[in-house]
Amino acid sequence: ILDLFKRYDAKATFFITGNNIAKGQIDKTQEFIDVIKRMDAEGHQIASHTWTHLDLSKIDADTRKHQILNVEGALNNIIGKIPSYVRPPYSSCTADSGCEQFMQDMGYHIIYFKLDTDDYQQKPQGTFQNSLDWFKGNMTAPGMSPEKNSTISISHDIINETANELTELMLKTITELGYKGVTVGECLGDPKDNWYRQFGDSADRVGANHSSTSVSSNFTFIPSQAPLSTPYTLH
Repeated sequence: ILDLFKRYDAKATFFITGNNIAKGQIDKTQEFIDVIKRMDAEGHQIASHTWTHLDLSKIDADTRKHQILNVEGALNNIIGKIPSYVRPPYSSCTADSGCEQFMQDMGYHIIYFKLDTDDYQQKPQGTFQNSLDWFKGNMTAPGMSPEKNSTISISHDIINETANELTELMLKTITELGYKGVTVGECLGDPKDNWYRQFGDSADRVGANHSSTSVSSNFTFIPSQAPLSTPYTLH
């Protein structure tokens, strides 16, 4: 995936779990240390997808805090900074559960997506062609143009077909259509300095110049350059 993004001169946001599906803790497994350092060095945005992929709306406050702080510590060990963007597992971070306020207090932008390739659901069904078709169909739908529109698309790097088929199809499609692949932060017009914080910041992590941004799944960005942001969830 990183090789493809380099070839197409495009960027992505990688939402990273800390120790999910028995893969090993990211800051204690050399394979993950190396790939996360490469993501950062090549200009991709690194963000949080929690420690073990629990539903943040269904767990208690202490567990929720551990799900976020553990990832922060691990990423700080790898790249020397912590993210200010998070994608909640299962797209679940409700106000009623206290999750939205918690994330705001922690200084996080809560990120969802608009264009769902649904690659994670297609693999076990043997219907991966659906993901290929849905992406291209959405990007070429009536009214879509790089002059007026942009979107946030979601894919999962753990899936072989996504790494070896879907990623290149997405990059090829947006390039041919005149879009540019960028990070979520750039798509939102958020300066790069706001994408991360230093580990050990004060408890008041929002601060006067940092706000938490929640992007609804039906929100269409209309910047001057119509970028396509592709978050990858690193499981």
